[in-house]
Amino acid sequence: MRITGSEIRHLVDLALSEDIGGGDVTSKALLENSPAGKAVILAKQEGVVAGLPVAGMVFRAVNPKLVLKMFKRDGDRIRRGEKIVSVRGKIQSILSAERTALNFLQRLSGIATLTDRYVKEVKGTKAEILDTRKTTPGLRILEKYAVKTGGGQNHRMGLFDMILIKENHIKAAGGVSRAIRLARSKRPKVKVEAEIRNLSEAREAVKSKPDWIMLDNMRCDRMRKAVELIRSADRTIKIEASGSVDLKNVRRIALTGVDFISVGALTHSAPALDMSLMLIEP
Repeated sequence: MRITGSEIRHLVDLALSEDIGGGDVTSKALLENSPAGKAVILAKQEGVVAGLPVAGMVFRAVNPKLVLKMFKRDGDRIRRGEKIVSVRGKIQSILSAERTALNFLQRLSGIATLTDRYVKEVKGTKAEILDTRKTTPGLRILEKYAVKTGGGQNHRMGLFDMILIKENHIKAAGGVSRAIRLARSKRPKVKVEAEIRNLSEAREAVKSKPDWIMLDNMRCDRMRKAVELIRSADRTIKIEASGSVDLKNVRRIALTGVDFISVGALTHSAPALDMSLMLIEP
């Protein structure tokens, strides 16, 4: 997954408008006639960096004459104290862009770093780590990009690109089989996934042949039985585990034989990776 300027420029403009508003009064008061200078963004934690193109866009949006040098690429591992980016140009512009650039860079790097930890936990199993729709409103494309940068995979981007039949849909439709059949008849070209909570629902779902089955909040022993049941009935169905996943149990879940493990925490609970911008010239 790649991010392009046209997809994110409006997010950068919105973030700068939110932060700068009518003007950076501190920088204008102190630095309006300041000379050119240089600053560097330093890592204060180890992790996986993500969002460098976005940070670069922030600086250039504030002042197109700023000159940036990237010492890392998205997906690189960084260590405490390492230089990530240098920025040269008008000091007032650098400091006006600082917080917004860091907000994007720290947030996306935090997601990439947490994703990397989950991916490492399931290494050697067949399971892949997926993200969810539990993203910051308006920032989904960037946060899902960060998940990919950290080695995870993207689930659906939104409600528009895959049918996911959850508990409330099943209740409203009158049962899991009926819900799957309705989805197939109404949207025959769209992949269908059904959420199930127990072995009885798994047996019912398999008969209607969805593309994916999600095992929701199951204990690992029951999950293993559900995987065996589904595989014995139809090996083409992809199996996803979801609900109450953390770094302590993700490997046990992976060892049940599921294809995917979706982790909402990747985007709703990832801590920002600590970085700072330091002025080194003049």
